[in-house]
Amino acid sequence: MKVVSIKRWQAILLAAILCFVTVLPTACTTDTVDHTASTTVVTTALPTSTGMITDETTTTLSGSSTTAVVTTVNVTTAVVPTVTQGTKPSAPAAIPAYSGSPYVVLNDNIPSFSKTELTTTAYERYSELDSLGRCGTALASCGKEIMPADGEERGSISSIKPSGWVQATYDSVDGKYLYNRSHLIGWQLSAENANKKNLITGTRYMNTKGMLPFENMIADYIHETGNHVAYRVTPIYKGNDLLPSGVQLEAYSIEDGGEGVCFNVYVYNVQPGIVIDYATGASHLEDSSAVTTTAKRTTTTIKKITTATTKRATTTTKDMVVMVWIPQSGSKYHSRSGCSNMKNPSQVSLDEAVNLGYEPCKRCY
Repeated sequence: MKVVSIKRWQAILLAAILCFVTVLPTACTTDTVDHTASTTVVTTALPTSTGMITDETTTTLSGSSTTAVVTTVNVTTAVVPTVTQGTKPSAPAAIPAYSGSPYVVLNDNIPSFSKTELTTTAYERYSELDSLGRCGTALASCGKEIMPADGEERGSISSIKPSGWVQATYDSVDGKYLYNRSHLIGWQLSAENANKKNLITGTRYMNTKGMLPFENMIADYIHETGNHVAYRVTPIYKGNDLLPSGVQLEAYSIEDGGEGVCFNVYVYNVQPGIVIDYATGASHLEDSSAVTTTAKRTTTTIKKITTATTKRATTTTKDMVVMVWIPQSGSKYHSRSGCSNMKNPSQVSLDEAVNLGYEPCKRCY
């Protein structure tokens, strides 16, 4: 009689333990229960990756005829608001002043993406322009599906005048022109051309020294692996400034959990040697208070051209607009269509070539 009583209490205790195990909360996406005659196992299938803090605990509970093994995984991620159409972006906390580097690392270089943003289904999302005509956050899952097709040519973007577009030329600026129409999601990642929701006024320095290296990193990774990269670009404005003070770039390679690409940086919208009024987009040399005369022009016409320039460029119209040749693939503009063995080059104005990000060919310029 005494033996029977002990077994009864063991059975009651075991039943309570198993009931407790069944309702234990877990922070997992997939639960697999393996039912056998003597063992119940609750496991989780959640990959760990850069940018996630993982805390894993394993508990073993034993009874007279059943062993329960419970694995609980708690995952904590930094969360930022997802892209909402038409909302104003807010600046990351404590961005240091520009000190000579085109960018600075934020949050230990760890980006913040929600689970729904980390998908291998390629997509693009662009914010509506705000009441001042300014671009907001752009978000994409970049993959070959949305990148330019082989042989696809860039379209013209010269029709777009982003907020703060007050073009100026300076001898100290590579290519002379201070501003580029800077893509938020780069053309090589999205094949987006004259999309006003994806073009901001960016300095030549920001576009080529700050943003381009990170865009190239993503594009090279996708071409090499065929994987996808979550990529978010947030222009940062101070108050009602028309020109962003910089852009925050965040990227995370999805299939390999951030091993291939993972960064969170702020790129400064500055040009060394040039003072910029971010409220309007006007500018002047650092040692001068006068705005350059070309700052009032948004297109360049050449009324007087030297003989040397005449030999290097095709000119059209009464005002002699300088025309150049750009390749289907490559980063240089040329004065001759046959330079560098280009195949089916396109002829555009020098202004447009510069704004598209092309640099002069060292052979023919």
